Amino acid sequence: MKKTIITVVGKDTVGIIAKVCTYLAENNVNILDISQTIVQGYFNMMMVTDATKCEKSASQIADELEAVGKEIGVSILCQHEDIFNMMHRI
Repeated sequence: MKKTIITVVGKDTVGIIAKVCTYLAENNVNILDISQTIVQGYFNMMMVTDATKCEKSASQIADELEAVGKEIGVSILCQHEDIFNMMHRI
């Protein structure tokens, strides 16, 4: 399984989840787990996904999601699960 961790942060606006999920569905990336909150108008979402069926590389997905984020005014970061875990170890 090719797991990736996707984080989305920014000012809350209509359609953030729809835009990100549409991109993932169009690229055969399955959402395994999702958590989102809105705190004082700021949107925060974290997703664990499986990109095994996606024909694109993890770096290409990351670049394209970053572009989607710029389009809708949020920051989107996509990392391979191993990199995410190494960066967040204590």
